Amino acid sequence: MTTNPKYIFVTGGVSSSLGKGIIAASLAKLLQAQGYRATIQKLDPYINIDPGTLNPYEHGECYVTDDGAETDLDLGHYERFLNVPTSQANNVTTGRIYQSVIDKERRGEFLGKTVQVIPHITDEIKRRIQILGNSGDYDIVITEIGGTVGDIESLPYIEAVRQLEWDLGEHNTCVIHLTLVPYLSAAGELKTKPTQHSVKTLMESGVQADILVCRTEHPLSDGIKTKLARFCNVKKEAVIESIDASTIYDVPNLMLEEGLDKVVLNQLQLKSDVPDLRRWNEFLKRHKNPKSEVTIGLIGKYVELQDSYKSILESFIHAGAENEVKVNVEPIHSEYLSQSNIEFKLGHLDGVLVAPGFGERGIEGKIDAVRFVREQNIPFLGICLGMQMAVIEYARNVLNLKDANSVEMDERTPDPVINLMASQKGVVNKGGTMRLGTWDCNIEKDSIAYKVYKTDTITERHRHRFEFNNEYKAQFEKAGMKATGLNPETGLVEIVEIPANDWFVGVQYHPEYKSTVKSPHPLFVAFVGAALKYKKKKK
Repeated sequence: MTTNPKYIFVTGGVSSSLGKGIIAASLAKLLQAQGYRATIQKLDPYINIDPGTLNPYEHGECYVTDDGAETDLDLGHYERFLNVPTSQANNVTTGRIYQSVIDKERRGEFLGKTVQVIPHITDEIKRRIQILGNSGDYDIVITEIGGTVGDIESLPYIEAVRQLEWDLGEHNTCVIHLTLVPYLSAAGELKTKPTQHSVKTLMESGVQADILVCRTEHPLSDGIKTKLARFCNVKKEAVIESIDASTIYDVPNLMLEEGLDKVVLNQLQLKSDVPDLRRWNEFLKRHKNPKSEVTIGLIGKYVELQDSYKSILESFIHAGAENEVKVNVEPIHSEYLSQSNIEFKLGHLDGVLVAPGFGERGIEGKIDAVRFVREQNIPFLGICLGMQMAVIEYARNVLNLKDANSVEMDERTPDPVINLMASQKGVVNKGGTMRLGTWDCNIEKDSIAYKVYKTDTITERHRHRFEFNNEYKAQFEKAGMKATGLNPETGLVEIVEIPANDWFVGVQYHPEYKSTVKSPHPLFVAFVGAALKYKKKKK
């Protein structure tokens, strides 16, 4: 192991959405599988403090860490690949950088000095990059820089990388540049010019790429690799092909075949060994060779963009592999659900998950879906808002409280079965003020949840402002909906179940944030298992 941490920087060029996060996570997996303690952080150039206030259509899902940080969805990839929790230090935005520098200026820490991008902003970026390395917990820190080189927003980050290379000295840093090698069908060939221009732009900022990772739809010939190496000033073995894969979980093996880990460790003058990927490949084998399949409806209002529910979709992959089942996830837009089409939309499904979300758009469709699923005894999992919709549906159709609602949707509802949390009353600022991070939950032993978790105490991650109104708890329990999980400190209802149904569970927390390749979340594993059992019973 190293005494001083080494730093790897992953930059992108030509186009966004090339998969820097997946490459970074795959490399970290290969390093971890050789015994190195590796972590990854994401530097985001946007000026928001965090993605907590961004629309899912704008930025995909907001991922939440144990310590309550609202972060970029790439941190989900990092955790799913490495099975190591991330934290606030793993996601840094321009907004957070500038806020920190301005706060220092207001405190008088720069008295007599003009505060500038260089050195003050770049020094703060460098400090944030090195927080994880200075903790002593890691041998290698991989830093993914969002956006593409040449963007105005990215310039301070690239300059900070240039300075860190000089500060830390040779063989303590490595720059990986992810770029696109497009295929022109009219010419029938791959074109290297966009990559050459991208590397040139990076060099104009004083940073020389050590390794090129080339995203491509077609294999790179030996001639193209030689050409890229010559014109981009890298060694030929440092030109890495990253061809389209059938699943992101193939990428670590593809990068191993290309020798990415060896080239990186050689650059950092660290020992290279054969990665132990046995557990990873066992998962891949089960994922690719299912013995059966189920179809589960994902009911939400952001279904047009898959990244809006990224962690849920990945959790189904993990749970599917654990059950040796292919999970076909059918996205269903709640805004277009109604009593007239509900049976057509949901009748063929083996299970239904009602997804998290905010605001009143599409909630009546979610409520209609819950009613159909409950009455037809189809396996159901409600997450956060999904659980709250299950509570409202039960209040209206079983307790006969026809105008029951959440105060989020109707402040004047006569029966606020979902109410604003006491700690949220008077909160004005929207960013970073929800109930966030890991909280405890005590589980009743006579429950599905206890069978799932096999313990009576769990911790799960949260992101919400509204909660089950305990004034109605006795009514619900008398009518058949049980609160089987409670926060021990506040009495907050964390889990609801309907024992009369075969598998009906709603949870206030977000189990999808804790599912990884190595540790599939037990709630998703059990839900997929219930869907398979239901499918077999239907036949």
